[in-house]
Amino acid sequence: MKRRPEWLTVQADVSAVPKRQRPRCPRKDAPPDQMERRIKATLSVTELVVTVRARRKASFLVATNVLDPAQFTNQELMQAYKEQGSVERGIAFLKDPLFLASSVFVIKPERIVALSLVKLACLLVYRLAERRLRERLAATGQTAPSQVKQPTERPMLRWMFLSIEEISSSASSRPTARPSMPSQAWSRSTSR
Repeated sequence: MKRRPEWLTVQADVSAVPKRQRPRCPRKDAPPDQMERRIKATLSVTELVVTVRARRKASFLVATNVLDPAQFTNQELMQAYKEQGSVERGIAFLKDPLFLASSVFVIKPERIVALSLVKLACLLVYRLAERRLRERLAATGQTAPSQVKQPTERPMLRWMFLSIEEISSSASSRPTARPSMPSQAWSRSTSR
């Protein structure tokens, strides 16, 4: 069982209430069949403790080597910190097995640098395509389905690729039309 939070105060009052089992009206001097206990609880919140906790959870500690506030304001610093997630998602995209980069093995430092440049170029094209997709959806007021089948205005391009692949694989699994020639004619024409 969890501990009671320190910002919550509980006051309880326990009282005993007589309970009778028989449906008839009992005599005045008859003792009750059993005693029930009723608990009346009062909850109160200490606002000062809640405020201190909320401020502590809403605080960020972000370090930078730019010390001049005129060059980099606190708001710009926080914005740059919050945008870091998109870069991390891009690196995760490069490490994804669907990217097929894990199957490439290079030893020479020049080739490692070249492979890294190719990967970064791919990431740049991917991010630009994702940005363009999101801009087009915003301009037309349309949405796309997300992974949880909810409409979103900011879909991930990888999810769109997987959706397109799903469509193309279901289209290719449909039975194709038979050739116009009978099977014997087909085998005779190909055996020449």
